[in-house]
Amino acid sequence: MKIMIVDDNRTYLMVLRGVVNNIGRHEISVFANPLEALAAAETTEFDLILVDYLMPEMDGVAFIRALRQLPNHHHQPIVMVTTAEQRETRIAALDAGATDFLRKPVEPVELRVRVHNLLQLREAQTLMRDRAAWLASEVRQATQELVESQRDMARRLSRAIDCRDGHTGDHVARMAGLCRLIAQGLGLGDEQCETIFAAAPMHDVGKIGIPDSILQKPGRLTEEEMALMRTHVSIGEAILADGQSSLMRCAERIASSHHERWDGKGYPRGIAGQAIPIEGRIAAVADVFEALCADRVYRPGWPLGDARDFIRSGSGSHFDPACVAAFEARWSEIAALMRTSQAPASSVVAQAG
Repeated sequence: MKIMIVDDNRTYLMVLRGVVNNIGRHEISVFANPLEALAAAETTEFDLILVDYLMPEMDGVAFIRALRQLPNHHHQPIVMVTTAEQRETRIAALDAGATDFLRKPVEPVELRVRVHNLLQLREAQTLMRDRAAWLASEVRQATQELVESQRDMARRLSRAIDCRDGHTGDHVARMAGLCRLIAQGLGLGDEQCETIFAAAPMHDVGKIGIPDSILQKPGRLTEEEMALMRTHVSIGEAILADGQSSLMRCAERIASSHHERWDGKGYPRGIAGQAIPIEGRIAAVADVFEALCADRVYRPGWPLGDARDFIRSGSGSHFDPACVAAFEARWSEIAALMRTSQAPASSVVAQAG
């Protein structure tokens, strides 16, 4: 334990130190100047403080108040040594943060007993603090493991759906990466960006309910087939509904709104502007851009620059202008992501506007 003793009377300072030194093998620091004591407390966490009341530069009450303002001295026991039983002084000291009082001349036996009891209190306090910190660390680790387990499940489910759609599984990874970059470009917090990144791969989970004859058709869909294909949004929303985690709730919002348009001409609800969840607005840009750049059985993928121009042209109609601006702000990273993640290098990925 580290004990601080502050008293401007050097003789009494040594007397207090001698008595306290007999209690146990503790580290004792003595200060005749309260300002020097405060400076030491800024870098050293003391476990018990004994401070005189009457000192010329700063009285005991002012010292305690200043000490309690230090981030490492909020809870330690502090004993103020007084020469009189003045009620006002004691109230002021308690208000400043004093724990106990001793009256001069100090009785050595009383001093030893009180210091011993307060050190035991401090030891129990420290053990409780360390235990609480350990428990908090365990909870954080368990929470992180749970979150990672949910994200792993989402990634695997998304890859399975993507493969059924005739892709290799890279589509969802690229789309999720694009969503994170756009979210970062919007200035969203790190936690929200990571949640969107983890949830985005489930945007097309509803395709599990679409027949293979439509999903894997080597050509454009008829109007009837397109109407059926569009039901993947409501199917996905139903699959992800009533999620208990922030990840699943975010995934539901993305699945249900990533085909909505800023001008209200999207589906399934035809909502417009900021009525569309921000996650859906982000996913709309990322999904369209990735789809344009990807090779399909009925057409080759677009060059990056052409796909970028398409996103720009849809600002304020198809897409949220803020999301397009964020897309533009992160363009160098988006182009790099597409180059490094798409299947073998070709003219499709060799061009960047």
